[in-house]
Amino acid sequence: MRRNNYKRVLLKVSGEALLGKQGHGIDGDILTHYANEITAAHGEGYELSIVIGGGNIFRGVKGATKGMDRVQGDYMGMLATMINSMALQDALERNGVQTRLMSAIRMEEIAEPYIRRRAIRHLEKGRVVIFGAGTGNPYFTTDTAASLRAIEINAEVILKGTRVDGIFDADPEKVPDAQKFSTITGDEVLERQLDIMDLTAFTLCRENETPIIVFNMNVPGNLNKVLSGNNEVGSEVIWEKD
Repeated sequence: MRRNNYKRVLLKVSGEALLGKQGHGIDGDILTHYANEITAAHGEGYELSIVIGGGNIFRGVKGATKGMDRVQGDYMGMLATMINSMALQDALERNGVQTRLMSAIRMEEIAEPYIRRRAIRHLEKGRVVIFGAGTGNPYFTTDTAASLRAIEINAEVILKGTRVDGIFDADPEKVPDAQKFSTITGDEVLERQLDIMDLTAFTLCRENETPIIVFNMNVPGNLNKVLSGNNEVGSEVIWEKD
Protein backbone atom coordinates (compact mmCIF):
# COMPACT_ATOMS: atom_id res chain seq x y z
CA MET A 1 0.00 0.00 0.00
CA ARG A 2 1.45 3.33 -1.09
CA ARG A 3 1.53 6.14 1.44
CA ASN A 4 0.04 9.54 0.88
CA ASN A 5 1.99 12.21 -0.92
CA TYR A 6 2.00 14.73 1.91
CA LYS A 7 1.81 18.51 1.70
CA ARG A 8 2.05 19.91 5.26
CA VAL A 9 4.21 17.97 7.67
CA LEU A 10 5.95 18.26 11.01
CA LEU A 11 9.48 16.89 11.23
CA LYS A 12 10.70 15.86 14.68
CA VAL A 13 14.47 15.51 15.12
CA SER A 14 16.15 14.51 18.36
CA GLY A 15 18.77 16.76 19.86
CA GLU A 16 21.04 13.74 20.35
CA ALA A 17 21.15 13.31 16.57
CA LEU A 18 23.10 16.57 16.34
CA LEU A 19 25.91 15.10 18.44
CA GLY A 20 27.23 13.13 15.50
CA LYS A 21 30.47 11.56 16.63
CA GLN A 22 31.04 14.21 19.28
CA GLY A 23 30.42 13.72 22.96
CA HIS A 24 28.54 16.99 23.34
CA GLY A 25 27.26 20.02 21.46
CA ILE A 26 26.46 20.26 17.75
CA ASP A 27 28.29 18.41 14.97
CA GLY A 28 28.57 20.87 12.08
CA ASP A 29 28.50 18.12 9.45
CA ILE A 30 25.26 16.64 10.80
CA LEU A 31 23.70 20.10 11.04
CA THR A 32 24.65 20.84 7.43
CA HIS A 33 23.28 17.47 6.28
CA TYR A 34 19.94 18.08 7.99
CA ALA A 35 19.74 21.59 6.57
CA ASN A 36 20.44 20.25 3.07
CA GLU A 37 17.76 17.57 3.41
CA ILE A 38 15.19 20.11 4.59
CA THR A 39 16.24 22.57 1.88
CA ALA A 40 15.73 19.94 -0.83
CA ALA A 41 12.29 19.06 0.51
CA HIS A 42 11.33 22.72 0.79
CA GLY A 43 12.35 23.18 -2.84
CA GLU A 44 9.75 20.58 -3.83
CA GLY A 45 6.98 22.76 -2.37
CA TYR A 46 6.27 20.95 0.88
CA GLU A 47 5.08 22.97 3.87
CA LEU A 48 7.62 22.07 6.56
CA SER A 49 7.60 22.67 10.28
CA ILE A 50 10.23 21.34 12.66
CA VAL A 51 10.62 20.47 16.32
CA ILE A 52 14.13 19.65 17.51
CA GLY A 53 15.03 18.33 20.93
CA GLY A 54 17.74 19.56 23.27
CA GLY A 55 19.18 16.32 24.58
CA ASN A 56 22.62 17.00 23.11
CA ILE A 57 22.90 19.95 25.50
CA PHE A 58 20.66 19.24 28.50
CA ARG A 59 17.78 17.01 29.60
CA GLY A 60 15.64 18.08 32.56
CA VAL A 61 14.84 14.51 33.55
CA LYS A 62 18.54 13.65 33.58
CA GLY A 63 19.27 16.61 35.83
CA ALA A 64 16.48 15.50 38.17
CA THR A 65 18.20 12.14 38.71
CA LYS A 66 21.21 14.06 40.02
CA GLY A 67 19.20 16.04 42.54
CA MET A 68 18.24 19.07 40.45
CA ASP A 69 14.70 20.39 40.73
CA ARG A 70 12.78 18.83 37.82
CA VAL A 71 10.96 22.02 36.86
CA GLN A 72 14.19 24.01 36.80
CA GLY A 73 15.84 21.29 34.74
CA ASP A 74 13.00 21.15 32.23
CA TYR A 75 13.18 24.90 31.65
CA MET A 76 16.91 24.53 31.05
CA GLY A 77 16.07 21.81 28.53
CA MET A 78 13.68 24.20 26.76
CA LEU A 79 16.49 26.72 26.41
CA ALA A 80 18.66 23.95 24.97
CA THR A 81 16.07 23.36 22.24
CA MET A 82 16.29 27.05 21.37
CA ILE A 83 20.06 26.78 20.87
CA ASN A 84 19.55 23.86 18.47
CA SER A 85 16.67 25.62 16.73
CA MET A 86 18.76 28.75 16.19
CA ALA A 87 21.61 26.67 14.79
CA LEU A 88 19.27 24.92 12.34
CA GLN A 89 17.65 28.22 11.40
CA ASP A 90 21.03 29.70 10.58
CA ALA A 91 22.02 26.65 8.50
CA LEU A 92 18.77 26.80 6.54
CA GLU A 93 19.01 30.52 5.87
CA ARG A 94 22.57 30.09 4.63
CA ASN A 95 20.97 27.75 2.08
CA GLY A 96 18.60 30.53 1.05
CA VAL A 97 15.52 29.13 2.82
CA GLN A 98 13.17 31.59 4.50
CA THR A 99 12.47 30.52 8.09
CA ARG A 100 10.62 31.60 11.19
CA LEU A 101 11.61 30.50 14.68
CA MET A 102 8.69 30.48 17.10
CA SER A 103 9.17 29.97 20.83
CA ALA A 104 6.73 28.73 23.45
CA ILE A 105 8.60 30.95 25.93
CA ARG A 106 8.70 34.64 25.11
CA MET A 107 12.15 35.78 23.97
CA GLU A 108 11.39 38.39 21.32
CA GLU A 109 15.02 39.27 20.62
CA ILE A 110 15.62 35.88 18.99
CA ALA A 111 12.22 34.37 18.16
CA GLU A 112 8.57 35.12 17.56
CA PRO A 113 6.12 34.02 20.24
CA TYR A 114 4.19 30.93 19.19
CA ILE A 115 0.81 31.94 17.76
CA ARG A 116 -1.06 29.20 15.93
CA ARG A 117 -2.62 31.33 13.18
CA ARG A 118 0.67 33.09 12.52
CA ALA A 119 2.48 29.75 12.24
CA ILE A 120 -0.04 28.51 9.69
CA ARG A 121 0.29 31.73 7.72
CA HIS A 122 4.07 31.36 7.60
CA LEU A 123 3.66 27.84 6.21
CA GLU A 124 1.19 29.05 3.60
CA LYS A 125 3.76 31.65 2.50
CA GLY A 126 6.38 28.95 2.00
CA ARG A 127 8.48 29.54 5.09
CA VAL A 128 9.99 26.74 7.15
CA VAL A 129 8.69 27.12 10.70
CA ILE A 130 10.81 25.91 13.61
CA PHE A 131 9.04 25.45 16.95
CA GLY A 132 11.35 25.91 19.94
CA ALA A 133 11.09 25.63 23.74
CA GLY A 134 8.83 22.58 23.68
CA THR A 135 5.32 23.28 24.92
CA GLY A 136 6.60 25.94 27.29
CA ASN A 137 5.66 23.75 30.26
CA PRO A 138 7.77 21.44 32.44
CA TYR A 139 7.11 17.68 32.50
CA PHE A 140 6.37 17.59 28.76
CA THR A 141 8.88 16.28 26.23
CA THR A 142 9.66 17.63 22.77
CA ASP A 143 7.87 14.53 21.42
CA THR A 144 4.72 15.86 23.06
CA ALA A 145 5.46 19.33 21.68
CA ALA A 146 5.81 17.84 18.20
CA SER A 147 2.47 16.01 18.49
CA LEU A 148 0.71 19.08 19.87
CA ARG A 149 2.06 21.48 17.23
CA ALA A 150 1.33 19.02 14.41
CA ILE A 151 -2.30 18.78 15.49
CA GLU A 152 -2.62 22.54 15.98
CA ILE A 153 -1.32 23.41 12.50
CA ASN A 154 -3.26 20.59 10.82
CA ALA A 155 -0.16 18.72 9.72
CA GLU A 156 -0.97 15.59 7.74
CA VAL A 157 1.78 13.51 9.32
CA ILE A 158 4.58 13.57 11.89
CA LEU A 159 7.94 12.49 10.48
CA LYS A 160 10.31 11.31 13.17
CA GLY A 161 13.88 11.51 11.87
CA THR A 162 16.19 9.08 13.66
CA ARG A 163 19.45 7.23 13.02
CA VAL A 164 17.74 3.87 12.40
CA ASP A 165 15.71 2.78 9.37
CA GLY A 166 12.30 2.62 11.02
CA ILE A 167 10.36 0.71 13.67
CA PHE A 168 11.73 -2.71 14.61
CA ASP A 169 10.57 -5.49 16.93
CA ALA A 170 13.82 -4.95 18.89
CA ASP A 171 16.56 -2.35 19.05
CA PRO A 172 18.39 -2.80 15.71
CA GLU A 173 21.55 -1.27 17.17
CA LYS A 174 21.66 -4.08 19.74
CA VAL A 175 19.90 -6.93 17.89
CA PRO A 176 21.33 -7.34 14.35
CA ASP A 177 18.46 -9.57 13.11
CA ALA A 178 15.66 -7.34 14.42
CA GLN A 179 12.68 -7.26 12.05
CA LYS A 180 11.49 -3.98 10.59
CA PHE A 181 7.81 -3.10 10.21
CA SER A 182 6.70 -1.34 7.03
CA THR A 183 3.43 -0.41 8.74
CA ILE A 184 2.23 -1.10 12.25
CA THR A 185 -0.96 -0.19 14.09
CA GLY A 186 -0.88 2.07 17.10
CA ASP A 187 -2.41 -0.68 19.23
CA GLU A 188 0.38 -3.06 18.30
CA VAL A 189 2.98 -0.45 19.20
CA LEU A 190 1.44 -0.24 22.66
CA GLU A 191 1.08 -4.02 23.02
CA ARG A 192 4.73 -4.58 22.09
CA GLN A 193 5.82 -1.60 24.22
CA LEU A 194 7.90 -0.23 21.36
CA ASP A 195 9.74 2.97 22.22
CA ILE A 196 8.68 5.37 19.45
CA MET A 197 7.75 8.41 21.50
CA ASP A 198 6.50 9.02 25.00
CA LEU A 199 2.99 7.93 25.93
CA THR A 200 1.54 11.46 26.16
CA ALA A 201 2.73 12.29 22.65
CA PHE A 202 1.58 8.94 21.30
CA THR A 203 -1.86 9.32 22.88
CA LEU A 204 -2.30 12.76 21.31
CA CYS A 205 -1.57 11.27 17.88
CA ARG A 206 -3.91 8.37 18.56
CA GLU A 207 -6.82 10.58 19.61
CA ASN A 208 -6.40 12.74 16.50
CA GLU A 209 -5.47 9.87 14.13
CA THR A 210 -2.26 11.63 13.13
CA PRO A 211 0.03 9.24 11.23
CA ILE A 212 3.64 8.84 12.38
CA ILE A 213 6.50 7.80 10.11
CA VAL A 214 9.84 6.86 11.64
CA PHE A 215 12.78 6.93 9.22
CA ASN A 216 16.54 7.32 9.02
CA MET A 217 17.24 11.02 8.62
CA ASN A 218 20.96 10.39 8.16
CA VAL A 219 20.55 8.79 4.71
CA PRO A 220 20.70 11.44 1.97
CA GLY A 221 17.42 11.78 0.08
CA ASN A 222 15.31 9.88 2.62
CA LEU A 223 13.26 12.90 3.66
CA ASN A 224 12.10 13.59 0.12
CA LYS A 225 11.37 9.90 -0.45
CA VAL A 226 9.13 9.76 2.61
CA LEU A 227 7.35 12.96 1.62
CA SER A 228 6.68 11.66 -1.89
CA GLY A 229 4.97 8.54 -0.53
CA ASN A 230 7.78 5.99 -0.95
CA ASN A 231 6.79 3.18 1.41
CA GLU A 232 10.17 1.46 1.15
CA VAL A 233 11.68 4.11 3.45
CA GLY A 234 10.89 4.06 7.16
CA SER A 235 7.92 2.63 9.04
CA GLU A 236 4.42 4.10 9.40
CA VAL A 237 2.16 3.97 12.45
CA ILE A 238 -1.46 3.77 11.37
CA TRP A 239 -4.61 4.03 13.46
CA GLU A 240 -7.44 1.53 13.27
CA LYS A 241 -10.81 3.24 13.57
CA ASP A 242 -13.23 1.78 16.08
